[in-house]
Amino acid sequence: MSPSPARCWRALVEHDPRFDGAFVVAVRTTGIYCRPVCPARRPKRENCEFYPGSADAELAGYRACLRCRPGGAPGRAPVDAVARLAAAAAATIGTADGTLEQVARSLGVSGRHLRRAVRARLGLTPVAIRGARRLLRARRLLGDPALTVTQVAHASGFGSVRRFNEAFRARFGRTPRAFRQQKGRPA
Repeated sequence: MSPSPARCWRALVEHDPRFDGAFVVAVRTTGIYCRPVCPARRPKRENCEFYPGSADAELAGYRACLRCRPGGAPGRAPVDAVARLAAAAAATIGTADGTLEQVARSLGVSGRHLRRAVRARLGLTPVAIRGARRLLRARRLLGDPALTVTQVAHASGFGSVRRFNEAFRARFGRTPRAFRQQKGRPA
């Protein structure tokens, strides 16, 4: 079941990714149909027709947009490249030990482009993502009483215990030692 024309128009105006694949919009004046997330200029409302899929739009005589590639698999068009890069970077940043420049090279982009794409898509910088992942790993490791705080700091990716303590206190409001002591008690 396809959404109502009013809902389709609202999704087109907002470039809502939730509706990507739910319908396509065909523009009478150009003879082209697009995905609702296409970055092309928004057409006038009176020139739009909404179809549940690419096949329906093509049967009506429209051709696919060359920017968003609505006939292909969702997420594989050139328009989705930033989203794919940001997802790959978020997964790699959490597991890789190298610098962010090395992560960018492994993904085939420059460091600047990686920072811009991640910031635009996720709202965080790669450095912030790496720091958050390190702190979450440290919090999980603090549950193991066999590890010292120094071992936890190094195992979670921090180069110095002082920086680990500062970052942990800034994020969780207490030192790692205090966190470990209070973990067994009810809050």
